[in-house]
Amino acid sequence: MSVVTGALGSLAPKLLQLLQGEYKLQKGVRKQVQSLSRELDSIYAFLHKVSDVPWDRLDEQVKLWACEVREASYDMEDVLDTFLVCVDGGKNNSDSSSLMTKLGELFSKAKARHCIAAKIMDITKRLEEVANNRQKYKLDEIMCKPLAGTSTIDPRLKAMYKEVTQLIGVDKSSDELISLLNQSQQDHDASNKKMKTVSVVGVGGLGKTTLAKAVYDKLKSQYDCGAFVSIGRDHDLVKVFKDILFHLDSENHKDIHNTERGVELLIHQLREFLKKKRYFIVIDDVWEVRTWEAIELALVENNHGSKVITTTRNVEVANASGEVYKLKQLSYDDSMKLFYTRLSTADRKFLDNHPDDISEKILKKCAGIPLAIITMASLLAGKPECEWSMVYNSIGFHTTDNREAEDTMTILSFSYYDLPPHLRTCLLYLSTYPEDYEIEKDSLIWKWIAEGFIDGKQGTRLFELGERYFNDLINRSLIQPVENWWNGRVERCRVHDMVLDLMRKLSSDETFITILGDNVEETPAPSNVRRLANQNRIAEHINSETMVTGMPKVRSYTAFNCFIDSRDQFLRFKLLRVLDIVDCSFEKGCHLEHLGDLLHLRYLRIRLNGSSFELPMQIGNLKLLQTLDVRQKFPQTLDVQGTLPASIVHLTELVRLCADKKVPDGIGKLVSLEELIILDGFIDKPKRFFKELASLRELRVLQFCTDDGLDESMLGDFMESLSNLQKIQHIDVECLAWYADTAMWEAAGFVLPRSLHYLGWRLIIFSKLPSCINSTCLPNLAYLKLYVITMDEQDLKLLARLPALCSLYLKTESTVTASNINSSDRSFFQKLTHFQTDQMVQFEQPDKEDTSVSLHMWNGKDAMPFASRKSNDSRKVVPSGVMPNLEMLCFGVCLWTLKGNYSDYCGNIGLEYLPSLRELRGCINRDVTVTDSDAAFAALTDACNVHPNHPTFDMHECYYGTLRIL
Repeated sequence: MSVVTGALGSLAPKLLQLLQGEYKLQKGVRKQVQSLSRELDSIYAFLHKVSDVPWDRLDEQVKLWACEVREASYDMEDVLDTFLVCVDGGKNNSDSSSLMTKLGELFSKAKARHCIAAKIMDITKRLEEVANNRQKYKLDEIMCKPLAGTSTIDPRLKAMYKEVTQLIGVDKSSDELISLLNQSQQDHDASNKKMKTVSVVGVGGLGKTTLAKAVYDKLKSQYDCGAFVSIGRDHDLVKVFKDILFHLDSENHKDIHNTERGVELLIHQLREFLKKKRYFIVIDDVWEVRTWEAIELALVENNHGSKVITTTRNVEVANASGEVYKLKQLSYDDSMKLFYTRLSTADRKFLDNHPDDISEKILKKCAGIPLAIITMASLLAGKPECEWSMVYNSIGFHTTDNREAEDTMTILSFSYYDLPPHLRTCLLYLSTYPEDYEIEKDSLIWKWIAEGFIDGKQGTRLFELGERYFNDLINRSLIQPVENWWNGRVERCRVHDMVLDLMRKLSSDETFITILGDNVEETPAPSNVRRLANQNRIAEHINSETMVTGMPKVRSYTAFNCFIDSRDQFLRFKLLRVLDIVDCSFEKGCHLEHLGDLLHLRYLRIRLNGSSFELPMQIGNLKLLQTLDVRQKFPQTLDVQGTLPASIVHLTELVRLCADKKVPDGIGKLVSLEELIILDGFIDKPKRFFKELASLRELRVLQFCTDDGLDESMLGDFMESLSNLQKIQHIDVECLAWYADTAMWEAAGFVLPRSLHYLGWRLIIFSKLPSCINSTCLPNLAYLKLYVITMDEQDLKLLARLPALCSLYLKTESTVTASNINSSDRSFFQKLTHFQTDQMVQFEQPDKEDTSVSLHMWNGKDAMPFASRKSNDSRKVVPSGVMPNLEMLCFGVCLWTLKGNYSDYCGNIGLEYLPSLRELRGCINRDVTVTDSDAAFAALTDACNVHPNHPTFDMHECYYGTLRIL
């Protein structure tokens, strides 16, 4: 489905479905259906040509006709779906229905067949009118030619994203901003110094947030506490203050978002927390002066030399919030470097310093705005340079005095039109989300599927195709990836404000989505609203009976961060396919008694903020439901005990089930399931559950948690079921500790599926490393969480040879050393980027004459495998074959068992052998004197400071045994 073609793509298959004998259509109606199908094919082909042309370049008559066809297609699909649901989706799920009930169903189906005959007549007449208008206005003749075809984007998204947004052009501006922050504070004594506030101001897309984050990451270790909070245009001050408190001290404020406190109390709490602290706070994306004035009330002036940075597009806000730093556009050289780095041709073009004329023209129009440069380069990537002039001339700059933001918006607009139609639709759909919202990748893809945006291809699962769409949008720099900190997985995305503004405008122009929000004003024609989104709204603006009755065609309803005090009127949108209620509060409770009436529903997500709810038994009526996601936002604070309705086992089309309640018996009947996520320890009968897993042969993702103990029989059932799941890619088990006898598993012939990509066995405690975890059996394994009691050097080297492994959490009770690893060794954690362990870690070059390196992992109990060594003042990065791509290292420091000088060890853990290191995390034991603890912190901080990459340092004090790595 695309924005222009509407539902036309799905109509022909549904019409052909009607011709099947089971629907028993009258002979005349069957002929009309066949004729309709042929006419729709012709219209669909023509609209595909229309969709290749930017909307603002289409003839007005073509636009009007396309809109008419699109609306007609939606109406036709509603008619066909209503008939199919009525005939196929009987409400009674009992095998022993009464005679009267069965007679009633037969009568209802006969009535539906009579009704569809009349509706087919109406559709035929409407299509005849559409075809006549196409001929009347000679639309085929006035169609303008489409632009150049879509580009092929190189697939390297993560490395390029970091390179172009964090490295190029940031160093100079970050040095200037740091200098401005430190003005008049030249000495190192932090006492008796005024707080310094600097506001970074500039147009959207200039890199204000990137700069502020770079400075924050560089300086935050010098302060007692810090917070980086982005607020945006549509913000809630209560949430802003709670976010600041949480980021300042997540341990002591871990439940702050669950508390019912107003602005005044939160300001008081924040002032009390900060009054004796030296703090560093960044308030990103401030839009109004009054917002800053409210935040400023909480920032205590305590003469400790605290720092505050704000970023804003508004000069008035900047002037009101402190000393102003006007972020400049990138220099010509940096712009050129950024442009060609994104194109991956820097060595040929930029380094020779002979850019061609068209490159200079493109960069001139980008005006040094990083977002514009990245977008334009992404657009040109994969196109031959002979086509660059054509692309440039198609951008649509008509004057030379356009403002930078307007130029960038034009470039973004063209980038949108360069997308194939299916990606345009998927991108426009992101306008349903609020500003600065972190969008869950998986939920987004399943919504695309429910909306019909993803057309299946032979041999390709819809979700996997959706992942390609998602990654393609990242490659084109139209959405920004958000990585999980501990393993580097891209699990969420954001949409840049400028892209979101453009998407909202286009979505409104093409009547694709109607957005209602406190800062979004739209005046849609209610009768034509198909997709409705409520954002950050209060009760009197949403969910009224007038809204519902005035919008009878709504097929998608989403609500984000809303407060609703009325009964759930949205359940009266009878054509709903997607219902997404996230982070909302219900004053009178969330009542779902009529949920079972939404027979068209494909996607249901309810994730409330501070409210509990129960699904009705009638949910079993939803025969078309594909996704059911009913996880609470804060399950640990709510009474989420109970079991999902037994009727969910009748949802035969269900492909995704996510819940934090117990699952009923019969889960094995859901044979279409691809994702099963049961969280927070709510499996009712583990033994039956593990047996039934064997029936879910389509399962791709299995994630569950149970607080029940497992016996040997249950483990056997679990192993047997896993052996049947040959399509499984993701397994994550959280539970009470399971002690697994590795010999028993291997005696049973257990082998993991080769397709496995993610294996989370953090709390399945193996006696030794299972032999099935090796490079031959698991060639695709990229993420591994493992607990093995006894390990040796051979085991560690087996893990190191996993060819795709990029993230490893490893817990063991052994001391392990991998010796003599050479820089030429290409089989030792070559792709690993994230490594976590609670062991102490050291990288050591035992022999100065030999370039080999050893990796030590010490349990803190055995004899130390390494010796204290003198400080290496240079500590330059040296060639090493040990984890050459490691970016994040997380480990434990057990000071209480270290012999000798603490700082001597901690300052020489061998960071110089990790050339790609960006983050150092972990825990330092508290069971020592303050002096010893401070010395260890200082030594580790110094080791980070002298490393050429200056990795961020985020290690905490803890008691022995309290380190918990996710």
